[in-house]
Amino acid sequence: MKSIPTLYEWAGDMETFEALFDKFYDKVLQDGLLSPVFKNMSPQHRMHVAHFVAEVFGGPQLYTKADGGSHAHMVGMHIGKMLDEEKRGRWIQLLLQTADEQGLKSDPEFRSAFVGYIEWGTRIAVINSQLTENPMQNEAPMPKWGWGETGGPYIADE
Repeated sequence: MKSIPTLYEWAGDMETFEALFDKFYDKVLQDGLLSPVFKNMSPQHRMHVAHFVAEVFGGPQLYTKADGGSHAHMVGMHIGKMLDEEKRGRWIQLLLQTADEQGLKSDPEFRSAFVGYIEWGTRIAVINSQLTENPMQNEAPMPKWGWGETGGPYIADE
């Protein structure tokens, strides 16, 4: 029986993710709405995001091992940024446009999982961007995204 590939394997390889996010951030820096948010990003930002998403999709642990990142670190990058729905929507629009231009797999199953993750992740980023302190513990595990749906509804700490 054949095993089901991870989203990372289905998408291609690390070069696929690095090229996607490299071209994507070229667009972000030219965008009037998003450029102010990202204009001071580090030169490694593109690669770190590519490694993060690839790892979440079942790829090698480059973000946590080689880049020294963690889920808490990624959440922390959004604290205090005061992102909103308009910026979130533009970010997704530009990423999906870049995915099409880069020839990222376009079968319905993969794109459903890909869009599901970026919807989930960007909504969490907006929530965390309104905070002044990182709610994540350093030991929090990296998210893992597959072909199915998330584990349940978001419940804010009370």
